[in-house]
Amino acid sequence: PPNKIVIVVTGEPPASIQAERGNYVRIMLEALGESWSGPHQALDIRSDGALDVDQNDALIITGSSSSVHERAPWMLRAEEDLRRLVARGTPVLGVCFGHQLLAHALGGEIGQNPRGREMSTVRIERLADDPLFEGVGRAFEANACHSDTVEQLPAAAQVLARSDGDPHQCLRFGPLCYGVQFHPEFDGALMRDYVEARREPILAEGLDPEALRARASDTPEAVQVL
Repeated sequence: PPNKIVIVVTGEPPASIQAERGNYVRIMLEALGESWSGPHQALDIRSDGALDVDQNDALIITGSSSSVHERAPWMLRAEEDLRRLVARGTPVLGVCFGHQLLAHALGGEIGQNPRGREMSTVRIERLADDPLFEGVGRAFEANACHSDTVEQLPAAAQVLARSDGDPHQCLRFGPLCYGVQFHPEFDGALMRDYVEARREPILAEGLDPEALRARASDTPEAVQVL
């Protein structure tokens, strides 16, 4: 097992959610629960400089309301560090924005999802067997909250799972490097809170927030992926 899990912070939940559930580090640790009893470290790459971690650490990159194509200085620095760490063999899991950041760092392209916003609980279809899916069915439910998508894959990436709203729900970038577009750390209550927090853009895009809230549920198999 790794020395510790480094939760790489790339953003914060909306203020209403943060007041009730805490930041992404707390949400991620709650989802991990008893599956990880070792130490952890939070590292906010927006302000903490280089992504400098020990040889035997593992990384989880959080979601964010930012977009990869903003090309903020901290994103450029993080992508350079991620290329180095992935080449070194560091275990990495990118979640939502973290998934997109990894894909872009390794040569992929990110753009606005032509299928529109993917929001609430969705059905994920596995396309390949992988240790990441140990204990998970060929199809499972997961919570999603994104408008951007990985449009073009990095050269060595393998697609492991898809949904109707995104063909690249899970990518394997290397032996120990993965990205998931869905949020394995979101439970049903948190997903409903996100729908409420995003109500205005949801309505502006012609979607039904009440229907999205009603569809949101706990997703234990997605948590198993985490």
